[in-house]
Amino acid sequence: MAKKGMKIGLALAAGAGAAAILAKQASKETVSSNSMAAADKDYRNTERGKYEKNSKGIYYSNGNYEAFARPEKPEGVEEKNAYIVGGGLASLAAACFLVRDGQMPGENIHILEAMDVAGGACDGIFDPTRGYVMRGGREMENHFECLWDLFRSIPSLETPGASVLDEYYWLNKHDPNYSLCRATVNRGHDAHTDGRFNLSQKGCMEIMKLFLTKDEDLYDKKIEDVFDDEVFNSTFWLYWRTMFAFENWHSALEMKLYFQRFIHHIAGLPDFSALKFTKYNQYESLILPMQKYLENAGVDFQFNTEVTNVLFDFKDGKKIASAIEYKVKGVEKGLVLTENDLVFVTNGSCTEGTIYGDQNHAPNGDAEVRTSGCWNLWKNIAKQDPSFGHPEKFCSDISKTNWESATITTLDEKILPYITDICKRDPRSGNVVTGGIVSCMDSKWLLSWTINRQGQFKEQDKNKVCVWVYGLFTDVPGNYIKKPMKECTGKEITEEWLYHLGVPTEKISELAENSAVCVPTMMPYITAFFMPRAKGDRPDVIPDGCVNFAFLGQFADTPRDTVFTTEYSVRTAMEAVYGLLGVDRGVPEVWGSVYDVRELLSSSVKLMDGKSPLEIELPGPLNMLKKPVLHFVKGTVIEKVLRDYGVLKNNM
Repeated sequence: MAKKGMKIGLALAAGAGAAAILAKQASKETVSSNSMAAADKDYRNTERGKYEKNSKGIYYSNGNYEAFARPEKPEGVEEKNAYIVGGGLASLAAACFLVRDGQMPGENIHILEAMDVAGGACDGIFDPTRGYVMRGGREMENHFECLWDLFRSIPSLETPGASVLDEYYWLNKHDPNYSLCRATVNRGHDAHTDGRFNLSQKGCMEIMKLFLTKDEDLYDKKIEDVFDDEVFNSTFWLYWRTMFAFENWHSALEMKLYFQRFIHHIAGLPDFSALKFTKYNQYESLILPMQKYLENAGVDFQFNTEVTNVLFDFKDGKKIASAIEYKVKGVEKGLVLTENDLVFVTNGSCTEGTIYGDQNHAPNGDAEVRTSGCWNLWKNIAKQDPSFGHPEKFCSDISKTNWESATITTLDEKILPYITDICKRDPRSGNVVTGGIVSCMDSKWLLSWTINRQGQFKEQDKNKVCVWVYGLFTDVPGNYIKKPMKECTGKEITEEWLYHLGVPTEKISELAENSAVCVPTMMPYITAFFMPRAKGDRPDVIPDGCVNFAFLGQFADTPRDTVFTTEYSVRTAMEAVYGLLGVDRGVPEVWGSVYDVRELLSSSVKLMDGKSPLEIELPGPLNMLKKPVLHFVKGTVIEKVLRDYGVLKNNM
C-alpha cells in the first residue's frame, strides 16, 4: 500500500514529464491536422446514452440528482405480484423498494418466512428461559449509499416526523463513536496498540500488491497465499481479522475488495472512529421500523412458511420462474407462477443452523437447533442451471466457516468496575461505551467483546448491561477454561471473559455464577461468504436470461461491494427490484474512494504509521529518481496535493 501511494505520486510526475517529452517530439514531426481528423472521423463527444440500463435492467449513478428523484410508476405494476423468500434485511429492503419506488400495491407483495419472526441475522430478543440474545452486531459507516437511501424513507418508531436515518444521524452527531482501548493483554491491561499498524515495508508491499491484483488472478486463492508473517504478525492484522472476522484461509479476493471498499477509513480502523452504530440492537433499530412501514402499506407477511424450491421453465433463451414449492407448518404446498409474478430469493444464510446454549449448557447437539433450510433451497435452485451459482463452495466445510458468539448480561454492580477500567467509560451512561470490540490479544480463543450503548433493548433493565462476546477460534482450549469454546457452557464462557478482564481468579467462578447470565450461540456458517471463490460461484443478482427471478443478500453477486455488511443486503435488493420491475432510477454506485487520488495518497501514509512513501528505500536506481521527480513537481498543483496528504513533508 505504501508503494502504491508512492507510485501514484511518481506516476503523476512521470506522466507530466512524459507529456513534455512527447510534445517536443511532436514539434519535430509534421503531422497533418487533416490526417488526424480523418483518422478520428467516427469519433463524437457526447453524453447521450450515459445512463442506459445494462443487461440487468439497471444503471449506476452518483451525486444527489438521482438520489432525490422519485421515479415514475412502472407500467403495469398493479397487475404484478412479488413473492419474496426470506424475512431478513435484504428481503424487507426489496419489499420497501417495491412499495416506495416500484409503487406496487402492498397487498401484491408476499413475504414468505420459515421462522415466526422477521429479521434473519439482524436479531435481538429477550428469551425468558435464557436471557438477552444478540448473535451479532452491525457496524455501519456514512457511505452505505443504498442503506441510507432506504432508511431516509422509513419512519422512526420513536420520533414523530423523523426517519430512521434522521434519528441515526442525530445520535451519531451528538455521541460520535470511538474506542479508548482497542486491545488488551496480560489480563485486562491496555495493549497500547496506540493507533499504529506496525507494518514493515515488506508487509506494506504485500498489501499494495494485493490491492493492485486483478480479481481473476485471485479466484479460489486464500489470504495466506498472498500474505506471510510480515502481515500476519502486525497490529494491522489484529485489527483487521477481529473487526471483520477474516481468517487466514479465507478469500484473498474478499480481502482485496474490503481494502478497496474501505480505503477511505484506514485511519479510523485502529480506534473505530470510522464506525457508526444504532441506538438499540439491529432488530429493534432497523427491522421493526421496516416491518411497520410494510404492514402499513398492506404487505402480506406469511410466517412459518418454508420455501423448498423454485422451479424454472427454460425457453427461447429465457429463464422463467414457474412455480414455488413450500411447506406451511410441515404441510407441502405449491404455487404456480406467470411472468407477471416476480420472485426474490435470499440464497444462503450466515446464521442458518445456529445452535443455542444457555448458562448451564454448551451450544451442542442437545441444545435447540433452528434452521431455515435456505442452503437446501439454494442447492435445489442451483441444480437447474449453472448461472444460479455453486452453494457447495460456501457451505461444505463448517470447520472453516464457524465461530461462536455469546450475549453476557451483568446482573449487579460487581463486574462493572473491571469493564470501566478498560473502556474508560461508564457502561450505563447511555452513550458510547467500548466504541467497538476490545480484542484480547493473548486469548487462545482470540476473544473479543463489545458493549454498545445501553440499554441495547428498549425494555432492558437499566441496571443491567448487555455485553457481546465472540471468539474466532472455537476448537482450542482457553487460557482459564481448559476446553474449546464450542464445548463451554454460558457460565464457562463468562469465566474465560472475566479472566481476560483481569478479575482475580478467586472471584471468577462466583461472579460468573451469580453476577451474570450468558447465552452462547454457535453459528456454523457465519463466515461462509468469505470462503475462496471464483466467478460464477455467487450468482448474479439477476442471472442472465431471468425475466422474473432475482437473488438477494450476501451470496448474490454485485460489482465492487463487500459482503458481511448491511449495505450489501440493501444494495442487492435495490438492484433486484429496479431490474425486474423496470424502475427508472439510478442505483447509487459503490462509494468511489478507491478511485480518489487523495484517499490513495492519504491511506499510503496512514498505513505506514505516518511515514511518507518517499522516505522508504527503493530498489537500486529507483532511489536516484526521487530528486528529479520532486524538482519537477515543485510549484505545481501536484506538489500541493502531495503536501496536503502527507506524502511530501516540510523537509522535502
